[in-house]
Amino acid sequence: MASKRGKQTVRDMILSMLVITAVAGVVYVFIPHDDKADPIKAVDYRVELATARRAAPYPVAAPDGLSKGWKPTSVSYEGQNGAGWHLGFLDPDQRYVAVEQSTAPAKKYVPQVSRDAEDTGRTREVSGRAWEVWEGPKYDALVLHAEGVTTVVTGSAPTDRLAEMAAALKTDPAAPATASETPATAS
Repeated sequence: MASKRGKQTVRDMILSMLVITAVAGVVYVFIPHDDKADPIKAVDYRVELATARRAAPYPVAAPDGLSKGWKPTSVSYEGQNGAGWHLGFLDPDQRYVAVEQSTAPAKKYVPQVSRDAEDTGRTREVSGRAWEVWEGPKYDALVLHAEGVTTVVTGSAPTDRLAEMAAALKTDPAAPATASETPATAS
């Protein structure tokens, strides 16, 4: 009798699994979904930028005039431990580019935010300023040292895209998009 009951339990479990799988399949088929939807949402960084510009001990940089294909994806400002500003983007080719600024010692800060990139000893002129060229296993970077702050444009994007971002950086509080424009579409 125990053997018959054991077979019924296994049979009931298999039937239950079939019913659950069928219901899940029907739900999947009839619930609308977009397989081509971009899972990465754009962020509006204007509030964080205004806050960082008031709080930071240096002129906070953000892009102005990037082409429409750039998408802001992350933003943060940490007032402690070097007053770090971070603004992340996807470029028009969906490669990552970040603007990083801090008062932390550049010797440790640059390798940290560029994922172990190293100074090549070369420079690249961008908008009349000589940026150091750093190369790494994952990210490359352009680095600019100014009074009390290090600015790093880094990411998986090619160096030309990093230079495009560096050229668009402005520290003027009036430079970002107006209230009617989003940062990704400002021109």
